[in-house]
Amino acid sequence: MVLAKSDLGIAELYSQLSGGLHEQFFPIISKEFALTRDTILEYSEHESILQGDFTLQRAIMLRNPYVDPISLMQVDLLSRWRASGHEDDEVFDALLATVNGIAQALQNTG
Repeated sequence: MVLAKSDLGIAELYSQLSGGLHEQFFPIISKEFALTRDTILEYSEHESILQGDFTLQRAIMLRNPYVDPISLMQVDLLSRWRASGHEDDEVFDALLATVNGIAQALQNTG
């Protein structure tokens, strides 16, 4: 379920916020994601993650158009809040709203 909810494209944007560490660690994360996905598919004998779980597939399909823009907004807000020296309370409040929104949409703690 976590693999199905994950979006490596958006994860890469978050990773880029780490500066030089992105180049060091994101390729490892991406490789491990693919290895985990492929192993699950091999042992489940499925062609796709959540094959047969139409309820969760539909839920993810319906939520992505809402969660993805919030995630992109959160990446921008994180960058802006860091640039402010962690001093901009309005940006911080907006950032907290995105954390809560994403957690609600993903139906876990984010």
